[in-house]
Amino acid sequence: MKKFLALLLALVMVFALAACGEAETEETTPAGETTPAEEPAGEGKVVKIGVFEPLTGDSGAGGKQEYLGMQYAQYLTPTVEIGGEEYTVELVPADNASSADRAPTAAATLVSEGVSIVLGTYGSSAAIAAGPTFEQAQIPAIGVTCTNPQVTEGNEYYFRICFLDPFQGTVLANHAIEQLGAEKAYLLGELGNEYDNGLMNYFEDAFTELGGTVVKDNFPTNNSDFTSYLNKAVNEGADVIFCPVSITYSTQIVAQAKAMNLEIPILGSDTLDNNTVLEAAQGSNVDLRVSTFYADGANPEFDEGFKEWINSDPDNLTNNGGNDTIAAVSVMGYDAYYVALEALKAAGTTDSVAVKDALWDVEYDGITGHIAFDDVNGDAVRDTAFIKIADTANNVWTSGGSQTVA
Repeated sequence: MKKFLALLLALVMVFALAACGEAETEETTPAGETTPAEEPAGEGKVVKIGVFEPLTGDSGAGGKQEYLGMQYAQYLTPTVEIGGEEYTVELVPADNASSADRAPTAAATLVSEGVSIVLGTYGSSAAIAAGPTFEQAQIPAIGVTCTNPQVTEGNEYYFRICFLDPFQGTVLANHAIEQLGAEKAYLLGELGNEYDNGLMNYFEDAFTELGGTVVKDNFPTNNSDFTSYLNKAVNEGADVIFCPVSITYSTQIVAQAKAMNLEIPILGSDTLDNNTVLEAAQGSNVDLRVSTFYADGANPEFDEGFKEWINSDPDNLTNNGGNDTIAAVSVMGYDAYYVALEALKAAGTTDSVAVKDALWDVEYDGITGHIAFDDVNGDAVRDTAFIKIADTANNVWTSGGSQTVA
């Protein structure tokens, strides 16, 4: 009897241990993990598009507006068909902080996220600095409003949909002479900034070729007092001031010109096409003119829809500078998103190298016009720029017409 009880007790312990082992196995399975047979059916695929923009720093306001255009496009078209399958588009942002020093790190973040293509950036210096990172990772990038020629030169993975600075500089020089009657121009840019100084050089070449003369100055990084530079423009007898600088600097320059009651017209590049720069001139006699990529009112349907979307969300409104004025960079961001979708569709895969190969032949009729790439550097074939003139009484931009360069 004792032997029988001992055997019975041993069997009970064996079954108990077996039961405990089953319980432990269930507990150590990660929560939510399923075997392939248990995976939910019909779950959609995702394609990641990197957003390489300055969301902080001197160009943060412009970067946010460029990103808004992409976000609006994604809101309207959240999916894309690739290789016969529908993919949900995920925008993956990385802040380059308006800095050439920070740009490679932001680019590396997008590479690690596994994006198939990148959009951006606002600011040529950051684009130039990040270009080698995208090239090494074999991920194509579409420059949206980075206009310096060095962005795409020698890099088969960097494309762009905007016009270039040699063109923009010539347009502005022509406008200064033909529309403002300028004979002498004062050029002002940030020391060491590739965008500023490159565009100043292109302006100078075109302006002097047309018979004008220039005086050039550079201010140090983080400068905030521009009165001495503006006074020099007056003392030099300049007929126009050309300052292709960041939003932060241009806002300060315009505000200080307003305080001085400066009568010399201020001519700016696409970076000055911003709500905050316009507001800095409000209620003054400052003659502020900028070159840009899109004329307000050129597509009323787009304008109406974008403004409605901006006003529907307080964050959108804040990121647009506090009002629903349409920045050309937003429209360019919108078009860039659809160019990326066209490349993904043409590639038939999310593989980044295949997307790059497909990009060369992509053509798209966007809100800002027809977009196609040349076969040399992947630059956009663009021949028109728009001029905006600040209506300082009503705090709006008015059309100064369009201009081409033969």
